[in-house]
Amino acid sequence: MKSYVGKTVYITGGSSGIGLAAAKQFAGAGANVAIFARDQRKLDAALPLLEAAKSAADQKFLAVQLDVGNHAEVDGKMAATAKNFGAPDILVNCAGVTWCHYIEQTPYEEFERMMMTDFFGVRNTVMALLPFMKERGGHIVNISSILGVVGVFGYAAYCPAKFAVTGFSEVIRGEFKKYNIRVSVLCPPDTDTPQLVDDNRTKPPETRKINSNAGLMQPEAVAAAMIKGMEQNKFMIVPGFMNKLTWMMKRLLPGFVYSVMDSDARKAQRKVQSPESRVQGPKS
Repeated sequence: MKSYVGKTVYITGGSSGIGLAAAKQFAGAGANVAIFARDQRKLDAALPLLEAAKSAADQKFLAVQLDVGNHAEVDGKMAATAKNFGAPDILVNCAGVTWCHYIEQTPYEEFERMMMTDFFGVRNTVMALLPFMKERGGHIVNISSILGVVGVFGYAAYCPAKFAVTGFSEVIRGEFKKYNIRVSVLCPPDTDTPQLVDDNRTKPPETRKINSNAGLMQPEAVAAAMIKGMEQNKFMIVPGFMNKLTWMMKRLLPGFVYSVMDSDARKAQRKVQSPESRVQGPKS
């Protein structure tokens, strides 16, 4: 990892998970870091971790309570932060929520919540900070998901939002070149974060079976892969061997990927329906 001394990094969703892991790694490399999240308690707990990770006494850290889905709030707070803390050289859009269930058990409100936070949250932050970033250039990393390139059973609300992030990133990649702003999109697999805990509460057995093929990564490893990909000026950053293989196979042999997922779903359904899997009552 190269030095980021004198650089300013903004990270939405920076109070936990991949966002916090990235914030600590940037802090360790000398950057000034501003983190944004909705939960003030998590923000307060994250700041001492950044202080502990810093490599120089004069580094600055800031925590700002923010709902990325509220564009007016984003416009106001991002402008104030850029003026007082300094405009970002790097913006990492990591704020996100998740929902996994059968589509018939997914209420409209979950579709709206996914789109407002996971996609519009990215759009809102990028557009609020573009006037400040285009004066000096920089790098934007939008966190999508492997589910932003592969539609998976159970993610009818989440996948469209993450597909939107991937598509949005492809568009601004070209449009922002004239401002010397590079763009990357990170597509991690399942990662050991609080968001995954929420995801697992309603995840159908078919989805669990399909997801088991990609493995589980730690947020520190995903953050390190993200920063390495940025430094190599990659647009698509796909960490993890099985995750990368899934992405490549979806591009080259989509029918094969569908057949594997369908087979896994059928196996899970048979297991649920088998007598051995049924819960038996207590013996008298």
